[in-house]
Amino acid sequence: TLVSAKIRPAHQERLALVYVRQSSTKQVEENTESTEMQYRLVDRAAAMGWSDERTEVIDDDLGMSGRSTEHRIGFQRMIAEVSLGHVGIIFSIEMSRLARSCRDWHQLLENCSVFETLLADADGVYDPRDHNDRLLLGLKGTMSEAELHVLQGRLRAGQLNKARRGEYFTHAPIGYVRSENSLVKDPDEQVRSFVEMIFSKFIELGSLSGVVKFLRDETLTVPLRDHRGPNKGKLQWKQPNTSTLLCMLHHPVYYGAYVYGRRKTDPKKVVKGRANSGRVWASSDQWDVLLEDKLPAYISKEQFEENQRKLWENAAKYRLGVAMRGTSMLAGRVVCGHCGRHMSVSYSGRSKERLACDMTRNQWGEKQCQSFNAKSLSDLAQSLLLQAIAPASIELSLQAFANLDQDRRVIERQHMQSVERAQYESDVAYRRYEEVDPSNRLVAAELERRWEQTLREKKATEETLDRFRSQHQEKLTPSRVSQIEKLSSDIPRLWNAETTTGIDRQTIFRALVECIVVETVGRTEYVHLTIRWSGGFESRHRILKPVLRFEWLESAPEIRKLIQRRKGEGKTHAEVSAELNREGYHSARCSAFTPVIVSSLIKQFRAEENVKPEERELASWGLRDLAHELGLRKETLNTWRRRGWVHAMKESTRWTFWADEEELKRLRKLVDHNRQGLQKTPTKLTTPIINHPQKNA
Repeated sequence: TLVSAKIRPAHQERLALVYVRQSSTKQVEENTESTEMQYRLVDRAAAMGWSDERTEVIDDDLGMSGRSTEHRIGFQRMIAEVSLGHVGIIFSIEMSRLARSCRDWHQLLENCSVFETLLADADGVYDPRDHNDRLLLGLKGTMSEAELHVLQGRLRAGQLNKARRGEYFTHAPIGYVRSENSLVKDPDEQVRSFVEMIFSKFIELGSLSGVVKFLRDETLTVPLRDHRGPNKGKLQWKQPNTSTLLCMLHHPVYYGAYVYGRRKTDPKKVVKGRANSGRVWASSDQWDVLLEDKLPAYISKEQFEENQRKLWENAAKYRLGVAMRGTSMLAGRVVCGHCGRHMSVSYSGRSKERLACDMTRNQWGEKQCQSFNAKSLSDLAQSLLLQAIAPASIELSLQAFANLDQDRRVIERQHMQSVERAQYESDVAYRRYEEVDPSNRLVAAELERRWEQTLREKKATEETLDRFRSQHQEKLTPSRVSQIEKLSSDIPRLWNAETTTGIDRQTIFRALVECIVVETVGRTEYVHLTIRWSGGFESRHRILKPVLRFEWLESAPEIRKLIQRRKGEGKTHAEVSAELNREGYHSARCSAFTPVIVSSLIKQFRAEENVKPEERELASWGLRDLAHELGLRKETLNTWRRRGWVHAMKESTRWTFWADEEELKRLRKLVDHNRQGLQKTPTKLTTPIINHPQKNA
């Protein structure tokens, strides 16, 4: 080999680095000749004047891609040595071995130029400080990067072409195994029955967490076949977890569809230093290939779509604008009739539920659509639900018990198959132990240990089966049928029993009711309802809700006249309240009238009659009423009062506010005013339009 004139004694005094890299583990295992050629570059370094002591091989990046320096320890060490001025020349079989990214390539060239390091490949020796060599090296780096994209494009095109035929597979989902160009159901009967059990239990329980809890309570494990490593293809049984079962429920393969392109890489979400980061699930309209009826199915397409709807619904609390489930029977089923959004449920104490449409207020600062106490709606929905299920209660109860008995048989069969599998593994281990030469003590001892381990596992599975049989011996006997018929005749008692949880009631309610559309009628006590039942039937109702002020009642003028007329006739409070109740009137709290309520109303009427004419023009408000009217917090309105931005006067221990229509317009403008930073609020918005006479007195 001729020594290049570019190599000077100063270069030979420093190290010669031989960089060896293969792009993947498969290339390392199969392309041995290429790896050997790279190692032989040591001989070329010796021919150019470097001794063995001054030649160093860097092969830390065998099996690493050259598209990035990330995780390439060898390349990073080489850059560090060059930057320290320790390297005279870098040998590589071709420049693409060093880097396939222009960014990394030009970083290497810049460092080599600064520290006078040469580069050498099969074509010659290059000096990065020389203009012509730098131009040639830049072209080689660009070609290396372009070649990477060409190779990836060819690979991607080949995969996509095979996927369009429904023949490209990575690894088989649970319940399937790879055949030559397709997937077939797992030949193991226990695996197939497990997959069928998962889908049937999800239909029954309606939630993924319920399925996981069921598996753990029954000590059932999940069948998995490793798709890499020494146990590749071997069936193993592991503890159930949410992510594994969620992948099963989301995978279209279980209804017989072939899908390619369910996962995409989002460059914005790639985290440096984390392999396979940035992977996101693509929506169904972004899948590259979807071939239905291509593979053997466990469920129908309709059932798969229903499962997706149920999973989407269960995840409502993680999405913006959808009500959290909570324990209320109504949670997630009530829709605002004004804006069409789901209404949220809040709880006060143990039993008080309140429905509110807060989306527009919380997100955009607009006025709240509507809110009211949910008791009347909950009572009506519960009454209608019990009426709906009463005719079929006995049949449903018997069917439920039959389903439990069927579940018991399925679980028992799973445990029996586990015992059978453990017996087989024990027999295999015993035969291997018997076949070994007893004099070969090292092998015999290991086989004996494995045999003992299989015996322990067999005993554990037998104990699990015995424990299950002892705890689940209930069967549908005639006496139990009679007991069920007796209990089913009193559904309300079962519904209100302490053992029936809020989640139980909610699950039943959500199975029968799709949604309830509610619409309050102004400030009145009336709420219009439209209940959409499963199956398409709709029923319309009207309920009452409490109001804050007596004047907001739709029948307030009639009640006032009746009370004043009867008191003028000398009737007592008790007689007046009894007549109001007979006429079908109700109080502001939607309860029956009592003498105390009538007395309070009479005092209110007298106080209003004693107000001067100029004061009567101004509407009086309580703190809570005015804050609700303006869509403010009570604390904010109190601050305005202290600043003199609103009419108010203290009566006993409470503050009374005054605001007519004109004043309300000013206050609403003040509410809508953007008070960012330290900007002063305009005086015209903070100055009351009319001073109340009593305030100036």
